[in-house]
Amino acid sequence: MKRSLAITSVMVLVLASLLWVVEASARAGGGSSGGSRGSRSYSAPARPPSQVSPSRPAAPTSPAAASPAAPAPQRSGWGGMLGGLLVGGLIGSLLFGGLGGLGGQGLFGGIGMLEIVIIGGLALLAFAWMRRRNMAPAGAPGSASGYSIAGWPPAERSAPAATLEAPPEPSDLDRGLGHVRQMDASFDPTGFADTASDMFFKIQAAWTGRDIGKAAELLTPEMRAGLQEQCDRLRAERRINHLENIAVRQAAVTEAWQEKGQDYVTVYFLASLLDYTTDDGGAQVLDGSRTEPVKFEEYWTFTRPVGPNPWRLSAIQQAT
Repeated sequence: MKRSLAITSVMVLVLASLLWVVEASARAGGGSSGGSRGSRSYSAPARPPSQVSPSRPAAPTSPAAASPAAPAPQRSGWGGMLGGLLVGGLIGSLLFGGLGGLGGQGLFGGIGMLEIVIIGGLALLAFAWMRRRNMAPAGAPGSASGYSIAGWPPAERSAPAATLEAPPEPSDLDRGLGHVRQMDASFDPTGFADTASDMFFKIQAAWTGRDIGKAAELLTPEMRAGLQEQCDRLRAERRINHLENIAVRQAAVTEAWQEKGQDYVTVYFLASLLDYTTDDGGAQVLDGSRTEPVKFEEYWTFTRPVGPNPWRLSAIQQAT
C-alpha cells in the first residue's frame, strides 16, 4: 500500500513538471520571464495602482478664504459718553459763560475765558484719543473693538488662518516620468500604453508565425535573439503556438526611469486570449484549447536612447 502511494506521488510530480513545461511554451516569451530591465532586472515590477489616473488632490484653501472676516471696530460706550460730556460742558461753558460775562457771574455763575480755553483743549485731546482708539486694529491692545460696552467680556476674535498642507512627495513613477520628459516633453504615459498595446499585438503575431524577424524593429537585439530561439525550437518540433482573439483588458505604465543614457518604461498588461498549440497541419490540438480563453498578467519593459527615439521591447516578466 505504501509502495503504491509512493509511486502515485512520483507520477503526480512528474506530470506536474510536464504541465509546467507545456504552460511555459505558450505565447510570446514562452510564458516565462526574460530579457533585461537594466538595474531593475532582478527586482519585481511595480504593481499598477488601483486607479491608473488618480485624481489630483484639491488645492489647499488660501488663508484669506479660510479665515472668517474680522469683526468691524466697535466704539467704546465709555468713550462715547466721555466725549458727549466734554462736548456738552464746552457748549454750556460757551453759552452760560458768555451770558455770565454780561452781568459779572451771570444768572448761572459762568466761568471765565481761561477756563473755557482749558476745557476746549481737554475736549480736543479727548477727541484725538477717541479717534486713535477707533482706528486701532480689531482686537489690538488699547482698541475699543476688543471689548463690549461694559468693557467685559472680550469680543470674539477671528479664527486663525487654516494651516497650508505641504504638497505630497512625488512617487517613483512621477519622478521617472519627469526624467523621461526632460528630453522628450511630449511623452504621455496614457498614449504610450496605447503604443505598447500595438507592439504587443505585432510581437504576438510574429510569434505565432514562428518568425520574430517580422517584428525585429520592435525588439532589442537580446530580446530578438531569445524569442527567435524559442520559435526555432517550435519549428523543429513541428508545432505551432496559436494566439487568437487577444483582448487587452488593461494596459498601464507602472514604472519609468533612466540609467546610462537609456529611458526605461514598464507597462502592465492584463489580457485574455485563445492559446493553443497544434501540429504543423493545424488539425490536432496538442496543448491548450480552441474555445476556452485564458487570462494572464505580464509586465513588458521598453527601452530607448534618451530623447524622442523609437522604443524597443527589452524584457517580459510574469506577474507574481
